[in-house]
Amino acid sequence: MKFIESVYEKLRRHPKRIVFPEGDDPRVLRAAQTFYENQLGIPVLLGDRAVIERVATVEKVDLDHVAIVNPETSSDLPVFCERLEKLDRYKKFGVRDSRALMVNRNYFAAMMLQYGLVDGLVGGVNSYGGSLLRPLLQIVKRFPHADVIASAMIVALPNSTHGDDGVLFFSDTGVVPEPTMQQLGSIAVQTGLLARQVFGHKPRVALLSFSTKGSAKTPATEKVAGATVLARELATRLGFEMAVDGELQADTALVAEIAETKQVGGLVAGKANVLVFPDLNSGNIAVKLVQYLGGARVYGQILLGLTRPAAELSRGTHPDEIAAVAALVGLQAIEYRKLYPTEESLG
Repeated sequence: MKFIESVYEKLRRHPKRIVFPEGDDPRVLRAAQTFYENQLGIPVLLGDRAVIERVATVEKVDLDHVAIVNPETSSDLPVFCERLEKLDRYKKFGVRDSRALMVNRNYFAAMMLQYGLVDGLVGGVNSYGGSLLRPLLQIVKRFPHADVIASAMIVALPNSTHGDDGVLFFSDTGVVPEPTMQQLGSIAVQTGLLARQVFGHKPRVALLSFSTKGSAKTPATEKVAGATVLARELATRLGFEMAVDGELQADTALVAEIAETKQVGGLVAGKANVLVFPDLNSGNIAVKLVQYLGGARVYGQILLGLTRPAAELSRGTHPDEIAAVAALVGLQAIEYRKLYPTEESLG
């Protein structure tokens, strides 16, 4: 069974509500149709109903099983404005009119997500970088153990045995340009948890470098080695079972024969299914290379560290990819209560 088909099969047992801020984008409408036709849950489209219906007619999309919410006329708008004004962060926004902010679909969607009106959020298909992430950071709580909000891409390689039948998790690929040692350790644990949510078994997390186990000594390699120690400590403290190793070169992390040649043992070397890159440059470049040179299907960015599942897509994302990411976010929503602290413990 193909990777995304297996995700669909799991989500059909526990369908979820996913909000799409760009509800009038033709690609989003087609993705919403795929989502409900596959019995994955209810798509919630934000925008003007008349505009959405007009686009749906052009795209030949049936809206019978789709919820449409216009932030400007929603009965939730006054409540959301009141909740926004109570946030300490709101006082730092420099915005005097909470309504002017809350009618922004990205802010409205983030508020829906935080307060449980939907189970997940997928957006960014016609937004510039940060326009979706900013409201999520301002409104949705982060986990106490998350030192930084980061992102991951899920990479499905054709005809490959690397990772889990060709599926690997790359991070950070979209948010943190130069993570500190502590942030890198946190990113490693968060990405491992995402892999656990998707596959349900123990992640094998490799923190990557141009050096393997001290073969080169530079501040950069020592940061990765230190982050490995911190990631293990964090995973143990939180009671999350995952194998973590570093610093490892990419071939050592992925190819058992090379790991054996370099005399690197353990549960990760040669068998990694999570690859943590030392900085955003290397992570983002790696994703593009495997996508366009290796023919991989990539899904994301899945955001890490928030108490609610969300994804920020690129502006070039296709409808089938939007639907697939929505399914992945829905799958996260199923598992959050099992893997993360309870809502009450988050304060």
